[in-house]
Amino acid sequence: MTRVDGRQVDDLREIKIERAWSDHPEGSVLIHFGATRVLCTASFTPGVPRWKVGKGEGWVTAEYAMLPRATHDRSDRESMKGKVGGRTHEISRLIGRSLRAVVDVKALGENTIVIDCDVLQADGGTRTAAITGAYVALVDAIEWAKSKKHIPANAKVLKDSVAAISVGIIGGEPYLDLAYTEDVRAETDMNVVVTGSGKFVEVQGTAEGEAFDRDELNKLLDLALKGTGELTAMQAAALGN
Repeated sequence: MTRVDGRQVDDLREIKIERAWSDHPEGSVLIHFGATRVLCTASFTPGVPRWKVGKGEGWVTAEYAMLPRATHDRSDRESMKGKVGGRTHEISRLIGRSLRAVVDVKALGENTIVIDCDVLQADGGTRTAAITGAYVALVDAIEWAKSKKHIPANAKVLKDSVAAISVGIIGGEPYLDLAYTEDVRAETDMNVVVTGSGKFVEVQGTAEGEAFDRDELNKLLDLALKGTGELTAMQAAALGN
């Protein structure tokens, strides 16, 4: 079965990873998942939050936001509303958890890396694109810190890589990497975060219409592993290793 954009059901959209997109952050990546574009910047700061001082561990966290005209209709900036929405909080925490899953905070030392993921254009899969791009920006920030001797050059800060992809069931058929028009009509949609070694960090799945069974769940997870495996190879190629 082919899709509106000509892909097969198990094809990723066109993926593009542009490193060093912004001049100022220690790591920056503009990542494209088809028409979805997310700018991921990694900022390195010596020191840790007060509640971690003296523990000999670093901290990695993330913030997610969507530009007002990232979608077809303009949305108000959350800063103008005076509060951050629940979806924004949830995605920010997801990105932070996903990155910390592959970071040895003791090897990082008492240093902090904050990842900012700003959606420039949304066409589905913004959180999965953010996680996939954020990992590459994180690698660059760590390498910068090593070059400036904030972290020992031989410190193994990263235990693995991490990437994420969406999958879903449409018309009873499992699909990989859903664009917005597919996501809104999916009976089931799921976001899956996977390490480079194929271990699951997080699985977020919901039956929007008809409940799914164990066999369908297994098919979705297999599809997600295929997609994240391809993304892992793209991350490595973008990093040159």
